[in-house]
Amino acid sequence: MRMTDSARGQAIFLLIVLSLIWGTSFILIKQGLKVFDPEELGALRVSAAALFMLPAALYRLKNLRVKHFGKLLLSGMMGIFIPAFLFAVAQTRMDSSVAGILNTLTPIFTMIIGAILFHQRFRAIAVFGIVLGFGGTFMLMLSRVGGKVEGINLYALLIVAACILYGVNLNFIKFKIADLSSLTITSVALLVIGPLALTYLFGFTGFTEKFSSHPGAWQAFGYIVLLGIMSTATATFLFNRLVKISTPLFASSVTYVMPIVAVMWGVLDGERLYAGHYIGMALIIGGVYLANRK
Repeated sequence: MRMTDSARGQAIFLLIVLSLIWGTSFILIKQGLKVFDPEELGALRVSAAALFMLPAALYRLKNLRVKHFGKLLLSGMMGIFIPAFLFAVAQTRMDSSVAGILNTLTPIFTMIIGAILFHQRFRAIAVFGIVLGFGGTFMLMLSRVGGKVEGINLYALLIVAACILYGVNLNFIKFKIADLSSLTITSVALLVIGPLALTYLFGFTGFTEKFSSHPGAWQAFGYIVLLGIMSTATATFLFNRLVKISTPLFASSVTYVMPIVAVMWGVLDGERLYAGHYIGMALIIGGVYLANRK
């Protein structure tokens, strides 16, 4: 797919904005986890995003056919609902900056899934990029807090699973629901998964009890609501727009800049990165670059 100069400029702008928004999401998750459990954070994040996009979703319902709802439910589960819980649980056992670095695996999985399920072609240099990226991921998994390479942090696998889901969803949006607008995909996907999140939040967690028992509950609540509105609702809409005007692999390249933003916030919050983290980040970004070359 060839982009016009206008579309290319818009795509690059969206890429930068998304990198800033999503790069900040990891530190917001960290702040929310100071009070709320990961499953509470995940459910509240999705609920806030769904309520924020509700007016747009109700307006867009008239443009849908019955066949669209199953596809949008699947897209919402893969691209929003399940990853929201996976990232929250993973960050209970790793720094936010490292979580941001691991997220750079998304373009690699986007390419693999595109080739296997959607018959996209890639060259030998891309295969090398995949191997290099996985090497970086393994290095990050080995790099525990304290900088010693002594054991695997298996919670990193949760973020790897989220990246796989992102890769599947990216290709799914591009090739299976290309007839719907970006706003329709985002808002209605949140509409169909929102009730699941709200039911779980109020029916199966002690979410409301935190406000009377924890002095920092309202502040943490604010961080999570901001996470839902900006990093889930707004960013997902912008991202789906980016997928529409570019390619899945280009869109997934948002993760190039995200680690830099995530690391910046992590360092400002007092986190430390060690040699293994830097090596792993360099290998991942190098692998993603090679995998994304034309």
